[in-house]
Amino acid sequence: DKATDPSIPEENWECIQQFCDQVNTDTEGPLLALRLLAHKIQSPQEREALHALTVLETCVNNCGERFHSEIAKFRFLNELIKVLSPKYYGTWSSDKVKFRVTEVIFSWTVWFPQEVKIQDAYQMLKKQGIVKEDPKLPEDKILPPPSPRPQNSVFDTDEEKSKLLARLLKSSHPEDLQAANHLIQSVVREEQEKSAQVSRRVNTISEVSENVKHMDELLENYRRQELSSADQETLHTLFQRCEKLRPLLFRLASEAVADDEVLAEILQANDKLTRVLGQYRQIVSRQ
Repeated sequence: DKATDPSIPEENWECIQQFCDQVNTDTEGPLLALRLLAHKIQSPQEREALHALTVLETCVNNCGERFHSEIAKFRFLNELIKVLSPKYYGTWSSDKVKFRVTEVIFSWTVWFPQEVKIQDAYQMLKKQGIVKEDPKLPEDKILPPPSPRPQNSVFDTDEEKSKLLARLLKSSHPEDLQAANHLIQSVVREEQEKSAQVSRRVNTISEVSENVKHMDELLENYRRQELSSADQETLHTLFQRCEKLRPLLFRLASEAVADDEVLAEILQANDKLTRVLGQYRQIVSRQ
């Protein structure tokens, strides 16, 4: 209520940051926060709705992947769409609020291209004529930088970038704010790519481990001649998939050359894969 108080003309950044901290602390924080924010964004009071949208954007900047996964669900996206749709609140929501909601959803299509539901929701708004054209995201408008940044953020490890950002944010010149915004965007893209690399590595190594385990069991039964035709087909499919995983592991290894621990994990997975593929050729191909 304090962070979205319509009686206050300017944003209460202290309360907004406290709200973000609470979201990060509470196990159900993202889910509960979005229920509250949806209600505030749908407020008939324009200023309350606009404050709530600022809180939402700040949470997106501060509250990490758990929050991002909740905003990407239709459950929340539908609440934003109601503000725009003439079937719901679109008839009485102010143009300013509707524009900001459109701007927010469009910005997510840019920042979270992997989230299919966000893309679908925005395209649906365009098809229905509710959104006529993509909004131009203002380059000179940025939110305050997040206080509790994720560990190993580029701003934590790159002292030069951190100092440059601090200097730009203290400036009152629009061109410096624009430069700060570009810097933040480039760092976010860099961190998203790092996160994507980690996700690819974890998923690939996990798949290798599961496939190798399954192939070991099937090969053992094959030796005993206790394998049904359906299981033989499964074994062949696993063999083909494991062969395709090898170049993926090589690519992951090339990305991780600077991290000995990660590289060792990838090479260990490759050893398992090489062993089971060799056993398949030795046992099945020979027979």
